[in-house]
Amino acid sequence: MAEFKLVMSTKDGKSHQKEIKSPESDYFFGKKIGDQISGDSIGFPGYEFELRGGSDSSGFPMRFDVVGPVRKKILAARSIGVKIKARGLRVRKSVAGNTVGQNIAQINLKVLKEGKEPLTPAQASEEVAA
Repeated sequence: MAEFKLVMSTKDGKSHQKEIKSPESDYFFGKKIGDQISGDSIGFPGYEFELRGGSDSSGFPMRFDVVGPVRKKILAARSIGVKIKARGLRVRKSVAGNTVGQNIAQINLKVLKEGKEPLTPAQASEEVAA
């Protein structure tokens, strides 16, 4: 039984979180960074999302250039998952692969197309008050 925390970023700069469990979460297995996801399959009718990254259960970030649902140690310069202050320095860091598997805990999604319903109930109450 898989559980994911979805972090969905909208065009206005706000983000919304939702936890999903099976069977909705099963749709994400095998998806890679950059894939487009229909919101109808995960409970958001009319929405269109793009998978932008995430992190595994130990907190290691997903990287687009590490193939598969694995965790690897890579030699990297300043980029995703690596913070280096000195110029030209490279370090070996552990990162998660670009494919969603059992070990992924959080998935970051970017909203490409919005549906009629708001992402969260709190957002709906803000729109009514405004």
